[in-house]
Amino acid sequence: QVQVVESGGGVVQAGGSLRLSCAASGSIYSITNMGWYRQAPGSQRELVARIVWSSGNRNYADSVKGRFAISRDNAKNTVHLQMSSLKPEDTAVYYCKAVLTPRSADRATTYWGQGTQVTVSS
Repeated sequence: QVQVVESGGGVVQAGGSLRLSCAASGSIYSITNMGWYRQAPGSQRELVARIVWSSGNRNYADSVKGRFAISRDNAKNTVHLQMSSLKPEDTAVYYCKAVLTPRSADRATTYWGQGTQVTVSS
């Protein structure tokens, strides 16, 4: 069984920094990509940042470019999101998404974490 577990988050003042981590564990054959999405109240879930596992290519939402950085630890099947220069509009529940192939399956499957709250006060 595969699990995706997030850590980090919390409350920070505008201009501050936070680091989120997400670990995929269990019987995993391969990872296609992992990333972070966020959802603010009354809004749709949106992509924040994503990293392709094999190439390391990264994608960022325009709203976070230059402020957020996604990185990975291949050995631990973990991604980190370093968030800097945080703004009140970054306040949301942040979800980790992993697209991976379990050892029990023959194709990639999407797994979501439970979400972690990030609150940026002005």
